[in-house]
Amino acid sequence: MPTTDPAISLRDFQQLIRQMYLEKDVARGIDGTFMWLMEEVGELAAALREGTPDEQAAEFADVLAWLTTIANVAGVDLSAAVAEKYGEGCPGCGLLVCTCDDAEKP
Repeated sequence: MPTTDPAISLRDFQQLIRQMYLEKDVARGIDGTFMWLMEEVGELAAALREGTPDEQAAEFADVLAWLTTIANVAGVDLSAAVAEKYGEGCPGCGLLVCTCDDAEKP
Protein backbone atom coordinates (compact mmCIF):
# COMPACT_ATOMS: atom_id res chain seq x y z
CA MET A 1 0.00 0.00 0.00
CA PRO A 2 1.48 3.38 -0.97
CA THR A 3 2.22 5.84 1.78
CA THR A 4 0.96 9.37 1.46
CA ASP A 5 1.80 12.58 3.24
CA PRO A 6 -0.98 13.16 5.80
CA ALA A 7 -0.79 16.86 4.94
CA ILE A 8 -1.88 16.35 1.32
CA SER A 9 -3.25 19.54 -0.19
CA LEU A 10 -6.76 19.74 -1.54
CA ARG A 11 -5.33 20.33 -5.03
CA ASP A 12 -3.10 17.24 -4.77
CA PHE A 13 -6.00 15.16 -3.44
CA GLN A 14 -8.22 16.22 -6.33
CA GLN A 15 -5.47 15.27 -8.78
CA LEU A 16 -4.98 11.90 -7.04
CA ILE A 17 -8.71 11.12 -7.29
CA ARG A 18 -8.68 12.26 -10.93
CA GLN A 19 -5.78 9.92 -11.73
CA MET A 20 -7.39 6.94 -9.99
CA TYR A 21 -11.00 7.26 -11.07
CA LEU A 22 -11.70 9.88 -13.77
CA GLU A 23 -12.54 7.46 -16.58
CA LYS A 24 -15.03 5.55 -14.40
CA ASP A 25 -16.41 8.77 -12.94
CA VAL A 26 -17.06 10.38 -16.31
CA ALA A 27 -18.79 7.20 -17.52
CA ARG A 28 -21.01 7.17 -14.39
CA GLY A 29 -21.77 10.87 -14.73
CA ILE A 30 -22.71 13.46 -12.16
CA ASP A 31 -26.11 11.95 -11.31
CA GLY A 32 -24.74 8.47 -10.63
CA THR A 33 -21.79 9.85 -8.72
CA PHE A 34 -24.06 12.04 -6.62
CA MET A 35 -26.00 8.94 -5.56
CA TRP A 36 -22.75 7.33 -4.36
CA LEU A 37 -21.94 10.53 -2.43
CA MET A 38 -25.31 10.39 -0.70
CA GLU A 39 -24.73 6.74 0.24
CA GLU A 40 -21.40 7.70 1.77
CA VAL A 41 -23.02 10.59 3.68
CA GLY A 42 -25.42 8.03 5.15
CA GLU A 43 -22.51 5.81 6.14
CA LEU A 44 -20.83 8.81 7.77
CA ALA A 45 -24.01 9.54 9.73
CA ALA A 46 -24.07 5.95 10.99
CA ALA A 47 -20.38 6.09 11.91
CA LEU A 48 -20.87 9.35 13.80
CA ARG A 49 -23.72 7.77 15.72
CA GLU A 50 -22.16 4.40 16.52
CA GLY A 51 -18.72 4.06 14.94
CA THR A 52 -15.23 4.10 16.31
CA PRO A 53 -12.98 7.11 15.67
CA ASP A 54 -11.18 5.09 12.95
CA GLU A 55 -14.50 4.23 11.26
CA GLN A 56 -15.57 7.88 11.43
CA ALA A 57 -12.29 9.03 9.90
CA ALA A 58 -12.64 6.53 7.04
CA GLU A 59 -16.17 7.71 6.28
CA PHE A 60 -15.10 11.37 6.29
CA ALA A 61 -12.41 10.41 3.77
CA ASP A 62 -14.98 8.58 1.61
CA VAL A 63 -17.35 11.56 1.60
CA LEU A 64 -14.51 13.90 0.63
CA ALA A 65 -13.40 11.52 -2.13
CA TRP A 66 -16.89 11.29 -3.66
CA LEU A 67 -17.38 15.06 -3.44
CA THR A 68 -14.04 15.47 -5.18
CA THR A 69 -15.12 12.99 -7.83
CA ILE A 70 -18.19 15.09 -8.64
CA ALA A 71 -16.01 18.20 -8.85
CA ASN A 72 -13.72 16.42 -11.31
CA VAL A 73 -16.62 15.34 -13.53
CA ALA A 74 -18.10 18.86 -13.37
CA GLY A 75 -14.74 20.48 -14.14
CA VAL A 76 -14.53 22.37 -10.83
CA ASP A 77 -11.15 23.11 -9.25
CA LEU A 78 -12.00 22.62 -5.58
CA SER A 79 -8.91 24.42 -4.31
CA ALA A 80 -9.74 27.51 -6.35
CA ALA A 81 -13.43 27.34 -5.39
CA VAL A 82 -12.64 27.12 -1.68
CA ALA A 83 -10.10 29.94 -1.88
CA GLU A 84 -12.56 32.13 -3.78
CA LYS A 85 -15.45 31.56 -1.37
CA TYR A 86 -13.69 31.25 2.01
CA GLY A 87 -10.13 32.51 1.46
CA GLU A 88 -10.75 35.96 2.88
CA GLY A 89 -13.17 34.99 5.64
CA CYS A 90 -16.80 34.13 6.17
CA PRO A 91 -18.87 34.73 3.02
CA GLY A 92 -21.61 36.21 5.23
CA CYS A 93 -19.83 38.69 7.48
CA GLY A 94 -16.41 38.75 5.79
CA LEU A 95 -14.50 38.08 9.01
CA LEU A 96 -12.01 35.28 9.69
CA VAL A 97 -13.91 34.44 12.89
CA CYS A 98 -17.56 34.42 11.87
CA THR A 99 -19.88 36.81 13.67
CA CYS A 100 -23.03 35.94 11.70
CA ASP A 101 -26.19 35.35 13.73
CA ASP A 102 -26.40 31.66 14.72
CA ALA A 103 -29.80 31.42 13.03
CA GLU A 104 -28.27 32.38 9.67
CA LYS A 105 -26.37 30.17 7.30
CA PRO A 106 -23.03 31.96 6.79
